[in-house]
Amino acid sequence: MKFAVNYATPVDGTDPDRLAGFAEHAESCGFEALYVPDHVVLSPGAKNGNGELPPTLPYLDPLDCLSFVAAATNRILLGTGVLLLPYRHPVVLAKRLATVDVLSKGRMRLLTVGLGIMPGEAKAVGVDFATRGRRADEAIDVLRLLWSGGPAGVDHHGEFFDFDKLCSYPKPHGVTELPIHVGGSSRAAARRVGLRGDGFFLGGMLTEQERDEQFELARKTAAEAGRDPAALEYTRWGPSDLSAEQVGELAEHGVTRVVVNFAAPDLDQQRDQMSEFADRFGLR
Repeated sequence: MKFAVNYATPVDGTDPDRLAGFAEHAESCGFEALYVPDHVVLSPGAKNGNGELPPTLPYLDPLDCLSFVAAATNRILLGTGVLLLPYRHPVVLAKRLATVDVLSKGRMRLLTVGLGIMPGEAKAVGVDFATRGRRADEAIDVLRLLWSGGPAGVDHHGEFFDFDKLCSYPKPHGVTELPIHVGGSSRAAARRVGLRGDGFFLGGMLTEQERDEQFELARKTAAEAGRDPAALEYTRWGPSDLSAEQVGELAEHGVTRVVVNFAAPDLDQQRDQMSEFADRFGLR
C-alpha cells in the first residue's frame, strides 16, 4: 500500500511557510505524494459532498501550489485531488502540467481530474454544466495528443476543441505523457477510468459494495476497450487514525493508495500526526 497526504485548505492555507513546512515534513516521513484540492471560485451557499463550503475558503491554484511544493522538496510526488478539468482549456493545461513536471524532475505524476459538482462554478467560467463530462473526456484526449506530438504538430477536431498542427513543448520529463487518474463516485466516472484513466480515485458517500461495483465496472470497461484492467491504480481517502487492520481490508478491495487527511488545526500538530502515522506503518 502507498500512502500520500492531502493538504486540505485551512483558514491560513495561503501561508507559504505552513505549506512548505507541511510538504517538507511529509517528505521526511516517507509519504509518497502530496495532494491538493481545487476550486476555481466559490459562492455563498455552495455545497460539495461534505456540506456547505465557506465562500472565503482560500483555495490556492493547484498547479501554482504544487510548483511551490516542488521547489521546497526533493522527492515527494505531486498530486491533485481533484483538478476540475472541464474548467481548464487543455491546450493551456498541457503546457502548465508539463512545465511543473519538467521543473520538478518528473514528479507531476498523480494528476487526478474530476468534473466538479457546482453548477455556479461551471457557469462562472463559461462551461455548460450538462456537457462537462464530454468536455472532460475530450480534454483528456487533447492533453495526451499534445504531449505525444512531435515537431510536425498535431491536429484535433472535436466537439469542444479544434486546432491544426499544434506543437506543445516542453514535453513531460522523460515520458511520452503524464498519467491521468480520474476522480469521482458515479458509474460515468468508472467508465471514464476504464476508457481513459490510469487510475481511479474513488470518493463519494458509497458503501463498500457500491465501491466494489464501481471499481469492477472500471476494470470491465478497460478490458472491453482492449486496455489492461490490472494496470489501473485504485486510490481512496483515509483518516489519520487508520489502523493496520483497516489498511488490510482496503487492500483486499484492490486499493493501492490511501490519501490521508491530517486535520489538526496547526502545523505542529499536523507534523506530530504525520510522524505517528509514518512510524505506525514503517514509512521511514
